[in-house]
Amino acid sequence: MAKPLAKQSLPGPADIHKTVLSNGITVLTRSNFNSPSVSMGGYLPAGALFDPDHKLGLADFVSSSLMRGTQMQTFDEIYNELESVGASLGFDSGVHNTSFGGRTLVEDLPLLLKLLAESLQSPSFPKDEVERLRAQLLTGLAIRGQDTADMADMTFDQMLFQEHPYGRPSDGFPETIQSITRKDMKEFHRRYFGPKGMVIAIVGAVHPKKAVEEVERVLSGWQVPGQVDAPLLPPLKPVRQTRRHHHTLKGKSQSDLVIGMTGPRRKDPEYMAASLGNSVLGQFGMMGRIGDVVREKSGLAYYAYSSLNSGVGPGSWEVNAGVNPANLMRAIDLIEKELRRFVKNGVTKEELADSQANYIGRLPLSLESNSGVVSAILNIHRYDLGMDYYQRYENLVRSVTREDVLETAQKYIDPDRLVIATAGP
Repeated sequence: MAKPLAKQSLPGPADIHKTVLSNGITVLTRSNFNSPSVSMGGYLPAGALFDPDHKLGLADFVSSSLMRGTQMQTFDEIYNELESVGASLGFDSGVHNTSFGGRTLVEDLPLLLKLLAESLQSPSFPKDEVERLRAQLLTGLAIRGQDTADMADMTFDQMLFQEHPYGRPSDGFPETIQSITRKDMKEFHRRYFGPKGMVIAIVGAVHPKKAVEEVERVLSGWQVPGQVDAPLLPPLKPVRQTRRHHHTLKGKSQSDLVIGMTGPRRKDPEYMAASLGNSVLGQFGMMGRIGDVVREKSGLAYYAYSSLNSGVGPGSWEVNAGVNPANLMRAIDLIEKELRRFVKNGVTKEELADSQANYIGRLPLSLESNSGVVSAILNIHRYDLGMDYYQRYENLVRSVTREDVLETAQKYIDPDRLVIATAGP
């Protein structure tokens, strides 16, 4: 049994400080004077939800361009400033958000925040840099198009999330990336980038008041009248019967498969039961039961595991495997049988106890670094889990019963209504 967590060392209401600036930016801070560094991360609601179908990948293109040059500095000047102090800063994007993260020594936090503010507020999208980046994005998409695992994943999402934003690849397609102009990028930035809905977390050797003052200094003057709100997610159409599709890639020596169904949202009450159940199904030890049956005992797969992907909207609960093409149908059959066994019998007392001990034991490890704490406090804020989430975490994990796991598995997993995506020869 895992030792009880030392709750006083975990982030909580006593040491996570929340401030909302006058322009709507939320600042979350936590001090850690055991380290001379500071980690920073955050997001703003400017994701692929805003991409029109014929310009899919626009949010991703824009976020990748933010540091390629601003109205004050060139691409080289920005990176020289960062490198001169050993700091890092980067942007990424997903369906809902453009996110950012960076780290630096505490004395260089003002510089890091200055570059963040500059990149967010005044990117210049220089023509040469945009074209260089477009070439890189197109190369990445060409590689994706020949990768069996990537194509199985993409096919699965398109089938599970039919006519839903989650069914679109947020990095777009070659033809949509080709069609995006600098004017499109500037317009996307003008309409959707702004302080409303932005969240920034700072953790490290800095007092909360000082951290907030530094953010205020560079970002409190950011005003975007008419900043467009993100559209609401449409309801997801349920899967009524098993859907299958094979994406043919000639000349490949491996086939990849994804089998699954919708899963809970991160805030759903059964999330923890689903997560612990998934650990038993295809994560714990040598990839759980799925890994044991498909890979260890049958020798059919190079890898086989399950995953639970949960966020703001409907999630997915899926099994992934890479197999010799000759073994594809046998692997699918074994996975289906294991899912039937799982929804009939649930988990054993020992399996659940092992996974619970694992969850409780690894939490402090995930919070050892400043960047780990940044991720943690952004998650509890984004999914509205409560600032005391980590104080309650051990009880949340320990309170899940075998009956909870079985009930949750039966709610989400219907072996007669699966989505089965495969890619290979």
